Amino acid sequence: MGGEAGEEREPSYGKMSERHWSRSRGERNREAIDYYRERSRAPGVAEGGGPRNFYCMECDGVIPHEPPVEACPHCGAAVEAGVRRYFNWVEMNEPPRREARNILPWILLVLLACASLGWFLLR
Repeated sequence: MGGEAGEEREPSYGKMSERHWSRSRGERNREAIDYYRERSRAPGVAEGGGPRNFYCMECDGVIPHEPPVEACPHCGAAVEAGVRRYFNWVEMNEPPRREARNILPWILLVLLACASLGWFLLR
């Protein structure tokens, strides 16, 4: 039951019966288990990260929220502002500027319609 690095151990199920769902699924989720084991080897994951962090899009390494960084401290990949990859989702806080530019004509059209309606009603 040693904790040597790289040593494979029997999974610990605690005081659960053989019929408990976590024991009965056996090897059915091998692909997911292998994926999470691989993720646990990413740079900074073994150290535990901080209370608030996200992952690099390139190397899966842990990047702290504070202080803000422009590049991954592990692989040097650029960290895009407003985009954060968490454990199982990606959060995008700000739309790219080009998308805002796409709706600008519609905003101007609505403003023109409101101004025209206001001028017509106040005339």
